[in-house]
Amino acid sequence: MSSIITPLPSSISPAACETLVTVLGVVYVHRKTSNGGDIYLTQFGLPVAKLLEPSNWYEDPWFSSKRQRLKGTSAVYRVPTKMVDGVALDLVVKNCRVGEDVPLDTHTLMQFMNTEFNSPWEEFSLTFEMREGRYGPRGIAISTQLPLAIYVPPETMQLWQSGRSTDKLNRIHAKHPGIDVDILKQYKLIYQWIRGKDVVETLQDAGITGEAADAVVSPVTLKVISDMAQKGFYVADMKPVHIILEEAQVNLFESIPADIPNKRKAQTELISGIIEAGDYSVIDYELLIRTPEHEEKVKSHKRHTYHDDQRHRWRPTERPSHLGAAEIMGVPYIHGPAESTGGHLWVVGRNARLFDYFLPERWRKTHSWKLSEKTDTYYTFTKDHIHIVWKISRVGETVILQNNDIRSQKATEYGFNSPFEEFSIAQYLSFKGIPTVYVRAIYMTGSAKTEQSTDRRKYESHRHLVNSQGEPLLREDRNFISIRGFFNGTDSWVAGSHELLKPMSLIQAESEGIISGKSKTLLLTAMMERLINVGIDGSLLEANDLIVSLDSKKNIVMTEDHLPEVRICNFELLRRL
Repeated sequence: MSSIITPLPSSISPAACETLVTVLGVVYVHRKTSNGGDIYLTQFGLPVAKLLEPSNWYEDPWFSSKRQRLKGTSAVYRVPTKMVDGVALDLVVKNCRVGEDVPLDTHTLMQFMNTEFNSPWEEFSLTFEMREGRYGPRGIAISTQLPLAIYVPPETMQLWQSGRSTDKLNRIHAKHPGIDVDILKQYKLIYQWIRGKDVVETLQDAGITGEAADAVVSPVTLKVISDMAQKGFYVADMKPVHIILEEAQVNLFESIPADIPNKRKAQTELISGIIEAGDYSVIDYELLIRTPEHEEKVKSHKRHTYHDDQRHRWRPTERPSHLGAAEIMGVPYIHGPAESTGGHLWVVGRNARLFDYFLPERWRKTHSWKLSEKTDTYYTFTKDHIHIVWKISRVGETVILQNNDIRSQKATEYGFNSPFEEFSIAQYLSFKGIPTVYVRAIYMTGSAKTEQSTDRRKYESHRHLVNSQGEPLLREDRNFISIRGFFNGTDSWVAGSHELLKPMSLIQAESEGIISGKSKTLLLTAMMERLINVGIDGSLLEANDLIVSLDSKKNIVMTEDHLPEVRICNFELLRRL
């Protein structure tokens, strides 16, 4: 399909007031707009950046008077830009519906049970991937609208304006407590309008309706669905109105003389031939997903590269300009903004390729299993099929233990560690040869937390830890979530495609008869002694804070000294002596 926009190379250098941001493989130029919002320009949007400035298409009365509502269940508009330097552009603007219920018919719902709207970053990433067409037969290409930009207005919506119900919001918070879902944040996806008509409209304008239209529409829709599937994609609500013919093709269709025999047959054969040749575009990508076969290939590749990169996480790699490198309490991090939430992410190591795996949109809405009755700790597969455990930090909360003994007094005196302290202790122990689970990343939410801090000591002691703007890293008005690997073998073991191990707390191992109560106590005591020897007070550890691993025959993995290998999985009450 033709385009008036010539894309710029993704390696273009940003101006002084811009930032290059890479999210899920797509490079954006991030700019602040004149009204205080944010716009993320793709390689297609950058050449027409002036036209995409909100004052040239979004501000009223222009937007409200010039917009044309398009067919569909979502708020999608065609709107022209103002004339800038003698040029104007027709845009397709739609609100991202991430977090809303998907209105599918029963048949479609049964086929796509877990379908949910893509986040703006996922939608653009999948659209770019489908446009590139690296998967599947080379002879098939799926054309799309050009993804130009993601615009985030400065205003925060009221809940009633968001289109998301209170019940939906409560369900999301119940499933993922403490994680901001940006329910009141607007994301407007901007595409270039394709000059032409959809298949249904083309037939209707020629007076071809009813059974005569169905005889054309059904097979061409199945052909497009087949083409997309061969290229590795489905649209959960694929409709014939999503199939667009270019203006020149529509003109050819309409120019067939009225006096030729069987004009309608000639017209319908022309449309069938156009679709058969692949000369069409597909629109509407908010429910675009990979086919199971393609998804498995992508996940398999990502799992392989992920585990390989984790093995080499301490080796510096090329770092995109929007990511920084910092050492915090002795731990090196690659860090940067989580654009989808307005939060921030710190990923352990020096390997920048690991950053995208821990963006909140990759794990915060996947199904989770709660691992602890006492804490908000959850296990999940990410969208990249990485096994992780995420836990809401209790920093700023008052430690409350059941018994008012010396142990409780000590816990109250210490207070909960910040996630940065936890990761520092975990890395220190690992370097000292004491097994721990792998700490992977720290995520700071973008939305303000609702609960008040009752213990402010950590915020005071961390005041010296600031970012490049002089702001504190440990913010009292934000929730922090620590992400660690779900331990099923060492990084080198898992990367080598060995059988996965099964982790189990000492409490669970005792309850299942794998170890005795006496062994549980001995292992806990032995770990406390090991910690004292390396300068760490572990007297507040509990049996639930230690794990052993089982192989496929349910045998405990042993050390070279033929003792059960015990790993620490909770660092919130450990303290350096």
